[in-house]
Amino acid sequence: MRRPLVLTTFLGLACLQAGCKSNSTNAPEPSLSLRDSGVVDAGQQPVSWNLQAAQIQVPEGMRGAPFDVPHSLNIPSGMSVAVWARVPGARFIAFSPEGTLLVSVPGQNKVMQVRPREGQAPEVTQWAGGLGRPHDLVFHERDGQVWVFLSEKDRVTRSRWTPGETARGTVETVVTGLPDASLPELHGAYGHELKNLAVDSQHRVYVAIASTCNVCLGDTTSDPLRGAIYRWDWSGGSRELFARGLRNAEGLAWEPGTDTLWVAVNNRDNTPYPFDDGTGQYGKVIPEYVDNHPPEALTSVRQGGHYGWPFCNSNPDSPSGLKHMPLDRDYNLNRDGAKADCAALDKTDQGIQAHSAPLGLTFFDHGELNPEWKRGALVAYHGSWNRTERTGYKVTVFPWDLATHQPMQEVDLVTGFKNPDLSVWGRPVDVALAPGGGFIVSDDAAGALYRIAPTARP
Repeated sequence: MRRPLVLTTFLGLACLQAGCKSNSTNAPEPSLSLRDSGVVDAGQQPVSWNLQAAQIQVPEGMRGAPFDVPHSLNIPSGMSVAVWARVPGARFIAFSPEGTLLVSVPGQNKVMQVRPREGQAPEVTQWAGGLGRPHDLVFHERDGQVWVFLSEKDRVTRSRWTPGETARGTVETVVTGLPDASLPELHGAYGHELKNLAVDSQHRVYVAIASTCNVCLGDTTSDPLRGAIYRWDWSGGSRELFARGLRNAEGLAWEPGTDTLWVAVNNRDNTPYPFDDGTGQYGKVIPEYVDNHPPEALTSVRQGGHYGWPFCNSNPDSPSGLKHMPLDRDYNLNRDGAKADCAALDKTDQGIQAHSAPLGLTFFDHGELNPEWKRGALVAYHGSWNRTERTGYKVTVFPWDLATHQPMQEVDLVTGFKNPDLSVWGRPVDVALAPGGGFIVSDDAAGALYRIAPTARP
């Protein structure tokens, strides 16, 4: 995700963040080439990936609902999937340098740790409790010391990380006073009060402050602005507005080898038809339009950027498709263009099917998934709630164009969280590359962490 640390991956030891160093100069040969799975030759753009249904392996002590009945996921050929640990309400995840996984559980105001054990199920214990809806976790190294940053609904804290620790150490408060549901004008209603964060190579802290609602003018005049990303220095001082117009930015991550921040954005719902084109639909909320408008986004974020919300919405029906879409005026707040000139605002890099609810975002940089894809982004889609036909509920990969620093065509990586009757039994939240190979996916609906990894070859 957003972790400037070294983790063991499919193809050996890989560094996930610009500025860090691998602890192996000679990575081992890969145990599995996904060429064997029908992946196209190097240099070609994949249209699809050869996924196959694999029954989820569930250890005996983890077979509570929904795993009291068999479930399968569609994953790349040559891989297997297992419930690695059960953590009810598991949200964002982060591996420590030595391989302990921290898991936020905002619904229970705590963070759990999952410690691998040889030959048996991991040990799951509480790392910190009594928190304020903790959400995002970032391991960050400075001057040889590893720190854990943790976002809560109204603050960001950090503590020194000691390998093998069983409970959180001394806590330092970095940022306070972040807006949450306690604001008097909200009367306890803050639709997106969970916070996501990142720490850059200069040790500055970035926090995404999501919108309080679907579309609301008050978020554009509050202090701090909502639907925005702010930046603080290491001490928590020098607050500055980094970017705005991002309704609900999740999964903040740095493109490896760069200082470019990328985010996954949940855009608005129930968008009225914005075109006065004589069809009689102008200003009406039409399911056929709402289903695909506006798209969610995977986008880079520049300092000083304005990405449209709540005045302008990306239009996927343009000739550019889901790439660098033009912006339409929002009917509710900007129908005459007086609030914002949509043509002058920043376009997002990559659109995602509307209502997919992308959350976790993780970069890889050493061909971990496929030797033909040196770099790429993994994105976990939590899934729709108000689309005519459900969408999302999967993990995808965006292979990266190293020349343009842009995502290429999206490819499904893990699907199958929907039942045949289209009901849903699982909802992915975050994804992290795992020590020893493979990757972990958190699922807050099933209360599970899945390990998806190459199967052993004879």
